[in-house]
This record gives sequence, C-alpha cells and structure tokens, in this order.
Amino acid sequence: MTVQINGKPVQLAEGSTLASVLAERKLTPEKVAIELNRRLVRAEKYETPLKDGDEIEIVTFVGGG
Repeated sequence: MTVQINGKPVQLAEGSTLASVLAERKLTPEKVAIELNRRLVRAEKYETPLKDGDEIEIVTFVGGG
C-alpha cells in the first residue's frame, strides 16, 4: 500500500501500523508527535493498522536552549 509520510509517498506492507513506521525509522515514540489524516494520534493508538492513501506527519521533538 502507499501512504504519504511528511509529504512523500512511501510503500508499506499491508497491516503496517504507526508503531512499525516509527520502528523502521528508528524513532522513539516518546519523542515524536504524529498526525494521521490531519488528526493528532495518541501513543496508545499507534498500533492501529494503516490504510492505503493515509497521510502521516511525524514531528520530532528536539532539546536545546
């Protein structure tokens, strides 16, 4: 299936979840915010299966001062 991640088309296996997308990109769930189809997703929903055509935005938190 094809989804958009941060505006770019990406091929994913059927049954992929937000958690699996984060794992593939070596991102820590506690250090990101995710929108799925323009709606903020809580961490407890990261196991929801994705669908063809979904739009995902991943924002990484960075520290600094």
